[in-house]
Amino acid sequence: MEELFVYAILLNEDLVTENEYSKRLDELFLNDPENDNLLYLEWETDIKKAIIYIRTHIDYNHLDLEQFGRIFINKLKVVYINCWDIKYFASRMYSLWKSLPGSIQNIEPFWTLCYGDDPLSWGDEEQTRNIYEHMLDYYKN
Repeated sequence: MEELFVYAILLNEDLVTENEYSKRLDELFLNDPENDNLLYLEWETDIKKAIIYIRTHIDYNHLDLEQFGRIFINKLKVVYINCWDIKYFASRMYSLWKSLPGSIQNIEPFWTLCYGDDPLSWGDEEQTRNIYEHMLDYYKN
């Protein structure tokens, strides 16, 4: 569910498409057709209801933070690479940070989403890029 949770968060912020979500859901379901959560989501055609279902059925107490973080950061890398405007990217990151569960908001690399755009207030795009690129390399080993 960690991967679908990432998609739910990013979908809610319009950072991935419904098509990306649907394609990945199909792949996950084909690999585990007995999974009741995946079956429900396969049948749910209303994306808002699917997001709510995922967010209410994720076990926050047993969230695999490593897996969640790696998937989350990898998806954000794609968004970053494809975004032509650092100001636009930065404006989306604070909103994204607010949509994360409170239990992980103050943990790196997620905490960076809260302050990464600060240097833009004095026109320092390079420092903002450095902050975000450092965050995007968090799981690189």
